[in-house]
Amino acid sequence: METITKQSPQGCNNICPTPPPLPGPAMNCRRKGSATKGNSCASTATRDLWDNLFDRGYRADVTIRTNDGGIIYAHAGVLGMASPVLRGMLKQAKGVGHKRLISIHGVQHDAVRVFIRFLYSSCYEQEEMKELVLPLLVLSHAFVVPQLKRICEQQLENSLLTLDNVVDVFQLSLLCDAPRLVLLTHRMILRNIKAVSATEGWIAMKRSHPALEKEILESMIYEEQMEKERIRKLNERKIYLQLYEAMEALVHICREGCRTIGPCDKDLKDDQKPCTYEACKGIELLVRHFAGCKLRVPGGCIHCKRMWQLLELHSRLCADSGSCRVPLCR
Repeated sequence: METITKQSPQGCNNICPTPPPLPGPAMNCRRKGSATKGNSCASTATRDLWDNLFDRGYRADVTIRTNDGGIIYAHAGVLGMASPVLRGMLKQAKGVGHKRLISIHGVQHDAVRVFIRFLYSSCYEQEEMKELVLPLLVLSHAFVVPQLKRICEQQLENSLLTLDNVVDVFQLSLLCDAPRLVLLTHRMILRNIKAVSATEGWIAMKRSHPALEKEILESMIYEEQMEKERIRKLNERKIYLQLYEAMEALVHICREGCRTIGPCDKDLKDDQKPCTYEACKGIELLVRHFAGCKLRVPGGCIHCKRMWQLLELHSRLCADSGSCRVPLCR
């Protein structure tokens, strides 16, 4: 007890103790004595103890009936503390002697067993999660177990969401109030609508919820329209930037000159710094063509017409046409 470690503030005032880990999502933990992952104050032995209590049903006072006549034994204290819904069911439950009886139907027996085990030790097997993630999502929502619900959502988001089950997950996420999962599945459906529409889940949804199918198709049309509008605005912005660069390069040539072209009273030097205007070379070629073109009739030369448009646009935007050196500005 009197030994002082190097990280102890009593042993060295210059060394700070190691900070605790940041809070993170609950992770699955194995029964085979492996070190727990994630952040937990409970050791592996403590978790194994809770698992054994559930598996052996020592002094269990609750009997849970599931589909196909399955029976699971549990403890009212654990169930009531883990889920407010189960607590209410236990208050109304009737039983023989000291044991109370409740029923959980609508999902397979294995899903209920994994769910009840999670209430004891917050543990699950990855293979069971992979197989039963959808019924576990339903159970966690129905019995208000937010920790398990978050785990199911993360598992689906990270690795378990596929084209075959995306329609089922989309419908369940709507029913289970999982907005992030709704958004992810909806985007996945829209991106892969051709492949998803051929799955059994889509065909079943089309029969049972035709209004939902209609909403998805309408949203797909809306997304396509929004994408076209976005591309149109990007093209408009690109054209605007090109015009802006062309106007800046035109003023630069007429006011300061650029290497081989400029105003008559400007002394151009061969050793000038490289021009920073990207459109300068194109405007230089356009000005040289405009100066020597013989057509110059309306509609006769497309290059001269483009130069006239630049000059007119500049004259409309120029704030000091009295001293501006761009030709025809005034």
